[in-house]
Amino acid sequence: MNILVTGSNGQLGSELKALAEMDGGWRFYFYDLPDLDITDRAAVERVCDLHGIGVIINCAAYTAVDRAEDDRDAAFRVNRDGPGVLAACAAERGALFLHVSTDYVFDGTSCRPYCEDDEASPIGVYGHSKWLGEEMVHASGASYMIVRTSWLYSSFGNNFVKTMLRLADERDELRVVFDQVGTPCYAADLARALLTVLEQVDLRKVYAETYHFSNEGVCSWYDFAVMIMRLSGRECRVVPVESCEFPTKAKRPQFSVLNKGKICRDWNLEIPHWIDGLERMLERLSAQ
Repeated sequence: MNILVTGSNGQLGSELKALAEMDGGWRFYFYDLPDLDITDRAAVERVCDLHGIGVIINCAAYTAVDRAEDDRDAAFRVNRDGPGVLAACAAERGALFLHVSTDYVFDGTSCRPYCEDDEASPIGVYGHSKWLGEEMVHASGASYMIVRTSWLYSSFGNNFVKTMLRLADERDELRVVFDQVGTPCYAADLARALLTVLEQVDLRKVYAETYHFSNEGVCSWYDFAVMIMRLSGRECRVVPVESCEFPTKAKRPQFSVLNKGKICRDWNLEIPHWIDGLERMLERLSAQ
């Protein structure tokens, strides 16, 4: 199986690289800018044909949520047009397309974990661009799986966990919102889940599925920060505050817990609790 991974220098792409180096069972081809622009169809076609690609995993995304409000064209180009190009190329070659999406396709007003067939209602440019990217995949005719995730973090790249650790080394107190609730996702666990799915797929079949994946459990950003301090041994005090004390250009969903039952049932997954994922990430970070 020849697998193209786009956005390979990001958090999820880097975790897939790490797993590929350990497993070595499949042939992976990792691409990111400037070597491959996913909105350039001719370039994507050349890469797919050069390597005889049978699976595309799209980890590329415009993820600067606030900046997207002013940088709409770039956000839509990467998050909407890019998946459309990749899915079209997959469809032409009979390849399977795995596309990573986001909890931001929902508005965060639910009182129960979101299921895959709940109506999308994005509240900002980032979420809207990702939702339209999903729509492009649906319309492509490709065999595809869309996997939505939330609150992604890793020992690679920049993320909430690493920001909290840095600030805790600089300050005695951190103020973190308690009225936004969701579930952290350790990117290494998502990467492993994607490969576990690939181990079981039948490439002769045509798939058209949407799944949700994060770690298990529920917390607020405040709870997440408190646990980061506790597990890392930091003595920085974390103070709970309301979102209105930290106004942002883009509105955040207040509730973005995802229901993972479908992906667990279909692919026999056991998903670790978010605290377990955080413990492993911090151990890895301290060993670097």
